[in-house]
Amino acid sequence: MHEVPTTPAARLAAIDRSLGVQFRPTERVAPSPSTALAAASAAVELDEVDSLEALKTLAAQAFPFCASLGGAQQLVFGEGAADADLVFVGEAPGAEEDRSGRPFVGAAGEKLDQIITAMGLQRQQVYICNVLKARPPQNRRPMPDEVAVNAPYLTAQLDLIAPKAIVALGGPAAGFLLETNTGITKLRGRWGAWTSPSGTQVPVMPTFHPAYLLRQYTPEIRGQMWGDMQQVMARLGLGG
Repeated sequence: MHEVPTTPAARLAAIDRSLGVQFRPTERVAPSPSTALAAASAAVELDEVDSLEALKTLAAQAFPFCASLGGAQQLVFGEGAADADLVFVGEAPGAEEDRSGRPFVGAAGEKLDQIITAMGLQRQQVYICNVLKARPPQNRRPMPDEVAVNAPYLTAQLDLIAPKAIVALGGPAAGFLLETNTGITKLRGRWGAWTSPSGTQVPVMPTFHPAYLLRQYTPEIRGQMWGDMQQVMARLGLGG
C-alpha cells in the first residue's frame, strides 16, 4: 500500500522524485532556469521556516518565470491557510492582482469572497492561487509554455497544503489539474481528481470562473455554480 508523506520535508522529498528537482535545505546553489524548482536548493532551512513561506521565497527568485510574462509588475503566488481543507485555483492574475500582489481581488475577487462566505467559510480559512504566478499580457489566456514553467510551483503548493478538495475555477485551471482539453461547460459539476507528487488523490470540482459568472449573471449560471459549491460543501461536511 502506498505510504503518503505527512511532513512538509517528506512531501518536498516526494516532489523531488516526481519532478526531478532537488530540495536540499542546507546547500546553497544558484537557481537553474531550465528546472523550475531548482531554486529550492538555494534558500532556506525547511525545518525552521514555514514550508509555504519557503516556496514564496523560491518562487520570487525565479519571477517572472519566462520572457512572455516579463511585463508583470510582481509575483502573485497565493494566499490563505497553510493547512486549508479547500483550495481554489484560478487561471492567472489580472491587472488588480498584479498591482496588489494578491490573488482574486477586484470584481472577480469580490464575487469569490461572496461564494466563500455563502459556503460558511472565510477567505482566510481557504487557500487561493492561480496556475500562473504572474500576469500575462492583456490578461490573455495562459500559453502552454507559461503553464509548463509555472506548474511545478502550483504542484508544490498543493502538495504542501494537502487539501481535502480543490475547486478549479475555469477551463485553464480545470484543464491543468484534470489533464484534459474538455471545456468547462462539460466538466463543471462533476468530480475529478488531481494526483499529487506524493501519490494522494485529491478531489477536484471544476466550475465557472467568477469573472465568467459576472459576465453571464443569469439565474441558470448562478444556479449551476452554486450547485457545484453545494457538492463541495457536502464533501467537506459544511453547512446543515
